[in-house]
Amino acid sequence: MSARLLIVEDEPLIRRNLRRMLERHQYEVSEAGCVATACQLDLSRFDLIISDVRLPGEQGTRLIDLARPVPVLIMTSYEDTRDAVSAMRAGAVHYLIKPFDHQELLVAIASTLQPQQASVSEAMTPASATTKPMASDLGMTGQSPAMLQLFEEIRTVGPLSTTVLVHGESGTGKELVARALHKLSPRANQEMIAVNCAAIPDSLMEDELFGHEKGAFTGATTSRKGLVEAADQSTLFLDEIGELPLDAQARLLRLLQEREIRRLGTHETRKVDIRLIAATHRNLEQMVQEGTFRADLFFRLNVVALTLPPLRERGKDLLLLAQELVSQFCLRHHKPILLLTHDAAERLMSHDWPGNIRELQNVLEYAVIMGKGGAICAEQLKLPCIKPTPEPVETQVSNSVSPISPAPTEAAPPACSLQQHFIDTVRRLEPHMSETQLAEQLGISRKTLWERRQKLGIPRQLRRKTPQN
Repeated sequence: MSARLLIVEDEPLIRRNLRRMLERHQYEVSEAGCVATACQLDLSRFDLIISDVRLPGEQGTRLIDLARPVPVLIMTSYEDTRDAVSAMRAGAVHYLIKPFDHQELLVAIASTLQPQQASVSEAMTPASATTKPMASDLGMTGQSPAMLQLFEEIRTVGPLSTTVLVHGESGTGKELVARALHKLSPRANQEMIAVNCAAIPDSLMEDELFGHEKGAFTGATTSRKGLVEAADQSTLFLDEIGELPLDAQARLLRLLQEREIRRLGTHETRKVDIRLIAATHRNLEQMVQEGTFRADLFFRLNVVALTLPPLRERGKDLLLLAQELVSQFCLRHHKPILLLTHDAAERLMSHDWPGNIRELQNVLEYAVIMGKGGAICAEQLKLPCIKPTPEPVETQVSNSVSPISPAPTEAAPPACSLQQHFIDTVRRLEPHMSETQLAEQLGISRKTLWERRQKLGIPRQLRRKTPQN
């Protein structure tokens, strides 16, 4: 039985041409000029809806909710890319940027309908999945048990004014958690103020956070309020709070206890009403024992603790994230839709991702920029090494790219630990790269690279110099 498609497009010529082309490929096609006309049909009888974004009356993205669980493919023009991103977050399965060629549309249709014919894994099929891959109200992606629990905790804590401490490795998306909490709070109509404590020199930290009065120090020609005061009636997010110097910790403690601040150079106090969310990749309890973090501040911060799991512990969430990121990068770089082949998915799942989502973003953006054709294969993913994966991974694949058959069984090398993988990668790349280049390759900050060197005992080696003639 041929698949039933509905085209929703207000331009009769475009609608008619698409219908003729799809009918030539054995699809059963109906059409409508707007959302209202489409709703007069029984949307549930269609296998796929293809809709333009800009339509008379309601936008085409409205069909995503009205037709659920029928998948919706969105067509958009270059100037509507923001609408396309919103559509993907709301649950659209694909987007196509006009003008597109017919082959792009056929590939996108096939990749959506194939899962319904049991040829593609459900984990990468928004149309057939029983659980939405993205917590769209939170702006975060995940179906793993750890992430579903985190989403529930965020929804519980978000509407409250309590202080929250977010734990997670670098690159896991701690600021996304903070923004989700802010979005659910009564302060959501105010802008959240985000501060990276690791990016501010210790000598400037108190001035940046609490501001100063005119004449407080040499060069203070005017009064200036700090970031804490700027967050009054809103949310203050302090990322990498473990980097906060002890003097600033004492002032932050007073802020949490008294809900007041004092600018540098004055004895006058000012009342502020903020909701504090802090984040760190460090072990604050250990820092308390070492005397580098105040115990009283830790207890004030640790009212509600949320933990973001590293990417390597999130299972097939990795493929959901990869699918979404590839779509976003295709939009950003005006590329046609690209799909992941089986071998690319296996390569992604076999990597340890020491840089977490930030590293994944770097790898996939490169693959999108350099990609050709309708799919991303493993060779386009610049990953430093591969370890054996215990089971094959299934994912979306375009009908123009067939899955690669598994290689003959060989004796698998022993899987290395994450620490050993990091050490091996650093040792292999550092003779040819600066510290900045090496950190970018690993998807982490230069500061984090330095900290891991100290922790793992791998001091910097001199780069090889090219002999001069």
